Amino acid sequence: MKAKLGVSALVVLFLAGLWLIAAPFAVGYQPRGAAYADATVNDLWLGGALAGVSFVAIVVYAADALRELTGRGKHVADS
Repeated sequence: MKAKLGVSALVVLFLAGLWLIAAPFAVGYQPRGAAYADATVNDLWLGGALAGVSFVAIVVYAADALRELTGRGKHVADS
């Protein structure tokens, strides 16, 4: 149960990071063709960092889960 909650939180954080990256353009407070406003630069850096860190955490969790499943398979095969 805790693992599902943690992975769900990581997915939500990843999606929030993607939204921060897309928000200046989707909402329209970054005019097309204009120099990036300070708010846009902030959203891009923060969203990129949030999405990147949460993506790495999801990959690490998936690798750990795969390693555990592989270990269980070896244990069953040895029996």
